[in-house]
Amino acid sequence: MESVSITLSERRRKKRGIAVLIILSILICIAFIMSMNTGYIRLSPMDLIRTLFGAGTDKQNLILFDFRLPRIVISVLIGAGLAVSGCVMQGISRNALADPGILGINAGAGLTVMLFISFYPTTAAAPVFLLPVLALVGAGLTAALIYSLSYKRHEGLSPTRLLLTGIAVAAGISAAMIVLTLKLSPDKYQFVATWLAGSIWGTNWKFVLALLPWIVVLLPFVFYKARVMNVLNLGDQTATGLGAPVERERLVLIAAAVGLAGACVAVSGGIGFVGLIGPHLARRLVGPKHQMLLPAAALAGSLLVITADTLGRWILQPSEIPTGIVVAVIGAPYFLYLLARSKA
Repeated sequence: MESVSITLSERRRKKRGIAVLIILSILICIAFIMSMNTGYIRLSPMDLIRTLFGAGTDKQNLILFDFRLPRIVISVLIGAGLAVSGCVMQGISRNALADPGILGINAGAGLTVMLFISFYPTTAAAPVFLLPVLALVGAGLTAALIYSLSYKRHEGLSPTRLLLTGIAVAAGISAAMIVLTLKLSPDKYQFVATWLAGSIWGTNWKFVLALLPWIVVLLPFVFYKARVMNVLNLGDQTATGLGAPVERERLVLIAAAVGLAGACVAVSGGIGFVGLIGPHLARRLVGPKHQMLLPAAALAGSLLVITADTLGRWILQPSEIPTGIVVAVIGAPYFLYLLARSKA
């Protein structure tokens, strides 16, 4: 009887998880449609339909296909990438506060991109497809530094030490970035300041094509490793007893998380909280098992970023609020609510 009840409970949990994934997907579609109609120049629903089917004016085609759609697609991709990266970090470290932004990985990626932009003749001419690679190098070096400082041979990887080391490294990198901004020309300083605030600056199809391979390759790989992450969550000793190569799997998953975060930061700037709030929200909706948690986190992250970007373009028209600021305004109160609930 007990095994039957466990099986029924698992089925209910799975059905609920699938329902949550469907609802999140529908909400993303609604946000996608609303975002296409948000901006200084409004397009009515009929204008949108006509333009999508090739019957729009040259001006409507320019607005929708050259400006809005690339930005919306990038918002969805970076939301999924950052949320899954945060979910992996939280699973590996067994620390609910782990996040690429807090651990300094986003800062490391940003530093290399900023160095390149600072010394490149013009921002517009920067090779688009090189930026994710540079961001990956910076994020990888930062992750290696944090991991080496946090890992002790006889104690393993301490979640608390990992978090504190990440915060310290992020603070050092942020200080270096501030020093670099003092040497920039006014136009580059304006760009870097906007980038650091979390503005989605890559708003054409080249940036979509630069980001897409990283997302298409790394997200399915992380989803494939869901069972391994479930085992790692049991602790190093238990996972080793079950036959899992803990250190190898941990390094592989960290590499995937770093790749996702670095590629996303290259086109999104310093957007924080997505890797923190997305997994938390998904965990509350579908539970801790990574088979459902990872896809739910990806969808929750996409919904968060596309909603934040749409609000940022709508609130102060014709001006814009950087997406990172809107995400922080949305995410910080929710995270404080989670902290208050956990203490109760």
